[in-house]
Amino acid sequence: MNSSIEKGKQVIRIEAEAVAALEKRIDERFAKAVELIYASKGRVVVTGMGKSGIVARKIVATLNSTGTPSLFLHPSDALHGDLGMVRKEDVVILISKSGHTLELQNLLPLLKRIGVPMIAMFGNVNSTLASSVDIVLDVSVKEEACPYDLAPTSSTTATLAFGDALAMALLDRRKFTAEDFALYHPGGNLGKRLLLKIEELMVTGAAVPAVHKDIPLRDAILEITSKRLGATCVVDGDNTLLGIVTDGDLRRLLQKTTDVSHVTAAMAMTKHPKTITKETLAALALQEMEAHNITQLIIVDDAHRPIGMVHLHELVKAGLGGETQ
Repeated sequence: MNSSIEKGKQVIRIEAEAVAALEKRIDERFAKAVELIYASKGRVVVTGMGKSGIVARKIVATLNSTGTPSLFLHPSDALHGDLGMVRKEDVVILISKSGHTLELQNLLPLLKRIGVPMIAMFGNVNSTLASSVDIVLDVSVKEEACPYDLAPTSSTTATLAFGDALAMALLDRRKFTAEDFALYHPGGNLGKRLLLKIEELMVTGAAVPAVHKDIPLRDAILEITSKRLGATCVVDGDNTLLGIVTDGDLRRLLQKTTDVSHVTAAMAMTKHPKTITKETLAALALQEMEAHNITQLIIVDDAHRPIGMVHLHELVKAGLGGETQ
């Protein structure tokens, strides 16, 4: 058991050192690669064999989701028709640990014939292939985590990290925003976090619990019970929000006295409750609830009148997750 733990830690340590060593290689060649891709009118075509091909597919996915149109080209398939997907205005990224991958050697002259610019991410920057491309990025590692130096481990991790560095530099160069990101991720929890606004989840109209500040507390309790949100807004004669009475407020009040016959809603309310506007992202509303340890938020208009309320349970039910702390 202890040997397994030590081996696991050793692998993490070796791979972490391999990634850390890349920082010094983020240099002018890296900047030129970013500018070459940024200026391209086409797509980024990423190719590699074996484990390098798997890493290439992940880099493609990251580039696509952050605003850089990309596709994966299998080197063998390229020699049997798929090369037709490559255009002169594209940029090709070739990935290889050795820099001598036979399939890439066969593919290189064909890419040159097309006239497409090429970037190499190689573990051997002195290879013949490296001398035939426009920009060479050094992703070499000191050692693999594999004790026999056979299974690609540190090398694939380093290449993947370098690909992430390219993608994030391009994201920054394009001034790619969270809203842009949302366009590419409309589904699932990620899409909800980026697109779902609170107005799509809040109750509105007569379903919003609200009482006048001078109403007896017992009537405020009836309002809380009937609207089933665990709270009610407290307003003045102009329907301006003054406060909120929650189940928690009632419990704290009853700890002090059981005689509430003389108590009004204004006397029991919490003043200046947290509010948001209907345009607020639901994910931000959830963060607000968690930050202040509350389970309801009131949605107000420009005149600070309550137009909606949302309960934490609705956000969780919508798939945003999270609990108050």
